[in-house]
Amino acid sequence: MPITIPENLPATGILQRENIFVMNKDRADTQDIRPLSIAILNLMPTKVETETQLLRLLGNSPLQIEVDLLKTESYSSKNTSEEHLLEFYRPVSEVIGKCYDGLIITGAPVELMEFEDVDYWNELVTVFEWADTHVYSLLSICWGAQAALYHYYDIPKIKMNQKLSGVYEHRVLEKTNQLTRGFDDRFFVPHSRNTTVSREEILRRPALRILAESDLAGVYLSASEDLRRVFVTGHSEYDAGTLRYEFERDLGRGLNPSVPLNYFQGDDPRNEPMVKWRSHANLLFFNWLNYAVYQQTPFRLDEMGCR
Repeated sequence: MPITIPENLPATGILQRENIFVMNKDRADTQDIRPLSIAILNLMPTKVETETQLLRLLGNSPLQIEVDLLKTESYSSKNTSEEHLLEFYRPVSEVIGKCYDGLIITGAPVELMEFEDVDYWNELVTVFEWADTHVYSLLSICWGAQAALYHYYDIPKIKMNQKLSGVYEHRVLEKTNQLTRGFDDRFFVPHSRNTTVSREEILRRPALRILAESDLAGVYLSASEDLRRVFVTGHSEYDAGTLRYEFERDLGRGLNPSVPLNYFQGDDPRNEPMVKWRSHANLLFFNWLNYAVYQQTPFRLDEMGCR
């Protein structure tokens, strides 16, 4: 089944060329089913690239999905045109009161700031509080996951001595959990961050489970027992060239970044990247949509108390 997105969204043409099934709203309205309603709060500066990456993964499932792209009002992106935001994004205040089957909160380039110093922190807290009663399952990514762990469980983020950048091997800790169903014992995930969270702090919270981790990259996938809150510290959604773009960007800024580990063939930035995380990324998003959302959310969203 397809994702339902605006026909003129830049991601639409890209996904169609990749043979990802997308559908416009007029056609979707003729189908006698209730599609899943998913909101994406996109905090990344590269909004078009990020929305395309996430829509690609959401579209690789047998479920019909309607997507709302959300933006903060307390901070305006300087890297995305105002026309794009006005046409395709809804402000958070516009959906407060509405219910969604799922909500995705992306990472953001503010990880070295204290949470409370981020311009839109109070607005994000409002989103977390709204999600508690109006969203069946929350999937948070990278800084978004750190922010959610801090808000819900008072788990601080920890600054690392150097940026974690590369593609890291992970192992599954709970093979019978629905989120890790079908995972290989060892799998790869891109990471790109300057901060981390302590596994010991997570383990001190009885409501949380650590489902997968890496010796080098730390905790990757954790979740509440009921899968209503899912925390992903890596960037499974990244395209083949995303880490290369970030590496070359930081080089251009004179930051002297390390070459992303285990990413370029032979760890030589003159070579092409070796993609080894795509199958895991698709399985992670499929499992979340199927087991944490589709099989659990009520058929009538207003049963969650939404207007």
